[in-house]
Amino acid sequence: MEAERARRLFAEGAAVVVLGVPEGTQLGVDYKTWSVGPRFRGIKMIPPGVHFFHYSSVDRRDAGASGPRTGFFLSLRRRDLRVLRWDPATELVDLSPAPAEQSEAIRANLLEMDPFLGPYPYDTLKKWVSLSSCISEAVMQTLQPESGQVCAFSEVLPVLAGTHAKDRAEQNRPPYDTECKSYAEGLARLPEMKPKAGTEIRFTEVPTQMYPDGATPEEITRHNMDLSYALETVINKRYSSKPEDVLGELQFAFICFLIGNVYDAFEHWKKLLNLLCRSEDAIGKYQVLYTSLISVLYHQLSEIPPDFFVDIVSQDNFLTSTLQVFFSYTCSTAMDRTLRKKAEKFKAHLTKKFKWDFDAEPDDCAPVVVELPEGALLE
Repeated sequence: MEAERARRLFAEGAAVVVLGVPEGTQLGVDYKTWSVGPRFRGIKMIPPGVHFFHYSSVDRRDAGASGPRTGFFLSLRRRDLRVLRWDPATELVDLSPAPAEQSEAIRANLLEMDPFLGPYPYDTLKKWVSLSSCISEAVMQTLQPESGQVCAFSEVLPVLAGTHAKDRAEQNRPPYDTECKSYAEGLARLPEMKPKAGTEIRFTEVPTQMYPDGATPEEITRHNMDLSYALETVINKRYSSKPEDVLGELQFAFICFLIGNVYDAFEHWKKLLNLLCRSEDAIGKYQVLYTSLISVLYHQLSEIPPDFFVDIVSQDNFLTSTLQVFFSYTCSTAMDRTLRKKAEKFKAHLTKKFKWDFDAEPDDCAPVVVELPEGALLE
């Protein structure tokens, strides 16, 4: 980077100072990760917007081992300064605000701290923007855990006490020291767990009932085929003033999975995508949202190697079957021409890149061959 541009970015960009991070810690911002050296004090020249900082603590006994990834989102403005500290007791970044006098002293001496601050990785900025373009500060604040920490493995607690024999007897669970006769029985003995309060990502709940109460059998069938009612339920919970913000939640979930290693976020991404792609009436109503959805999916699927889908996404043919329904709606001649052309182009891109066949008859629509008993007659 040219010296003049670097000076301008240092003066205009934001800075995140993180004091006391142990040497060897894996720390990164957005799409880049580094191993912290002895001089590290933070990151400078950060462009305005929402960013995801992530880290993995190092094992003091084994330098080659590190803990699970933890991260946090920050919304930064021009010339912003955030001062954070490493908590050695929890091995987490303390997100509580630093004392005002400490922040003021660091800002006054920021130029002297310059050699100890790593530059923001501008070579990956375009990629990051493509993955986070719909995440506003409001969406970020709504979704991130109350603790602020996005953990790959959330801390969980038992729903009911079961430490002592009398506790387990009250729950009709056998004592730990009795013989376990099967794997299923072993699973049944495990206590029911729930995330520790304040640590879970606050995703919008996706309804399991896709139709309104009191619906007729005909309406139930229709709402289970076209999920627009369920999608409207999700939008009305949080995004009624700006329905396009539901794409911010889709991106938030994808980032938490792809960069934060949160598998539950991947499951939410699947549920939300399924809802969006199978809502025929909503596609006609929210054309701006769906035009943007195609761009969001284009960038998300471009960041995942093709063989990834073989192992995870395509276990149940989820992505191909979901997008097959989506393209059957958006590529229809009855659809808005701009949305239809963009959908057709996206469909051709996926077919070429992943060799997916979206024109084959879906498995659940294929004719069922019924074998009759020998000697049976058809009337």
